Amino acid sequence: MQEKGVPVQKRLFSGVSERVRQVWESLEKTVHLRRWFPQVPLAIAMALLGFRNAFPLLTQVHLIRAELSTHGPVEDFQHLPRLFHFLGGIPHTVLGLVEILMSIGLLFRSRFAWTVGLVLSVASLVILLQQSSERFSLATFFDVCLLGVLLVFRGSFSRSSLATGTLFSLVSIVLLFGYSIFGAYLLGKGFKPPVLTLETAFYFSVVTMATVGYGDIVPTMDDARLFVVSIILFGITVFTASVSTVLIPMMNERIQRLLLGDKKRMTRKNHFILIGTGGLALNTYQELSSRNLPVTLIVNRKELESPWDNVDQVEGDPADTRTLREAGAMEARAILSLLDNDGENAFVVLAVREMNSPARTVVSVRDRVNLARIRTVRPDMILSPDVIGGELLAMALTGEKIDGEDFLHRIFRSGQVE
Repeated sequence: MQEKGVPVQKRLFSGVSERVRQVWESLEKTVHLRRWFPQVPLAIAMALLGFRNAFPLLTQVHLIRAELSTHGPVEDFQHLPRLFHFLGGIPHTVLGLVEILMSIGLLFRSRFAWTVGLVLSVASLVILLQQSSERFSLATFFDVCLLGVLLVFRGSFSRSSLATGTLFSLVSIVLLFGYSIFGAYLLGKGFKPPVLTLETAFYFSVVTMATVGYGDIVPTMDDARLFVVSIILFGITVFTASVSTVLIPMMNERIQRLLLGDKKRMTRKNHFILIGTGGLALNTYQELSSRNLPVTLIVNRKELESPWDNVDQVEGDPADTRTLREAGAMEARAILSLLDNDGENAFVVLAVREMNSPARTVVSVRDRVNLARIRTVRPDMILSPDVIGGELLAMALTGEKIDGEDFLHRIFRSGQVE
C-alpha cells in the first residue's frame, strides 16, 4: 500500500503545484504583477517600519523645543523627558529615517537599498526584542515577516548604478550631519567649553567626523562622550560606504577607459536582441558573432565576465516595454528570449506584442507541459531542445527511423495555435 500510495501522493502534489502555478501566471497577466511586485509591497513595508521607529520621537519634538527654550542646552539626556534618552530616542529615530530612505531605493530594485534595508531590519528586530517584554508581539511578527520576504526575493533587487549610489551616499551624509549637529547642540552643556550655538555644533561635528580632534571642545559628561563615540562610528561607516559606492566605481570606470579606450555604442538597428546568459544563449551568441551579426544583450545586472563583457548590454526587466525599446526592439530583426524560466519567456513575447514590434520572436521551452501554453502567446518560433533531445534519445535507443524534415520541425516548433 505504501508503494502504491507514493505515486498517488506525487500526482496530487504535482497537480496542486501546477494549479498554483496556473493561478500565479493568470494573476501576473491580469494585474501586470512583474511591473510592481515585489518591490512596491516591500517598499511600503520598509517605510512603515521606518515610521514606526521614527514616530515616537518625532511626535514629541515640541517638548524638546520647549525644554531648550526654557533651559537651553543640557548636560545629559536625563534632564529631558525619558523618551529622549540617548539609547532609546535619537538613534532609533535616525534608524527609522534611513529605513524610509531605503524604501525609496527598493522601489527602483536597488541592490544597495536591499542590503542596507536588510541590515536595518535586523537592527530594528534586535532593538524591539530588547525593549519589549513580549517576545511574540504583532510588531515582532511584522519584523520577522519583512526579513523573510526580503531574503526570499533577494534576486529581484539586482540593479546598481553610480547615480543611485551617489544619491544614497549624499542623503546618508546629510542625515548624519543633522544627527551630529542636533545632538551636539542638545547636549551643549556636557562639553567644555559649552556648545551653545548651532554654528559651534556644526564646527564640532565636522571636526569629530573628520577624526581631526583639535581638543578645543571636549565632552565631559557620560552622555556627551557616548554621543561623540556614535558620531565617530557613524561617520566612519557612512564615509566608507560612500567611497565604496561612488569613488571606487568611478575610478574603475576611468581606469578601464584609459586602458581599453572608450567603446562606441553599437547602432541598435537590424540587430538581434538576446535575453538570457545560459548555455543555449551563450552558444547562440557565439554563432551570431561568428557571422558578424550585431547582438544586444538584455540583463538584470551588467555581465562583466567574458564573452559578455564585449557585448552591447541593456540593464532592466526584459518583459518591460521600456527596456525593450531601449534595446531597439522596434528596429531589431529578432528577439530571442532564451531564459531558463518558460513563464518569463512568455512574458517577453507578450511585451513585444504589446509594443507592436515587427521583430520576430523566438523563445525556448524547457518543460513539455508548457509547449501548449507558450503557443497561446503566439511567438514566431519555439525552440525546445530539452524536449526534442529526450525524444531523439528515445528514438535512437528503440531503433526508430529519424526523419530529417520532421526532426527539424519538432526542434523549431511553430508558435501558431493549432
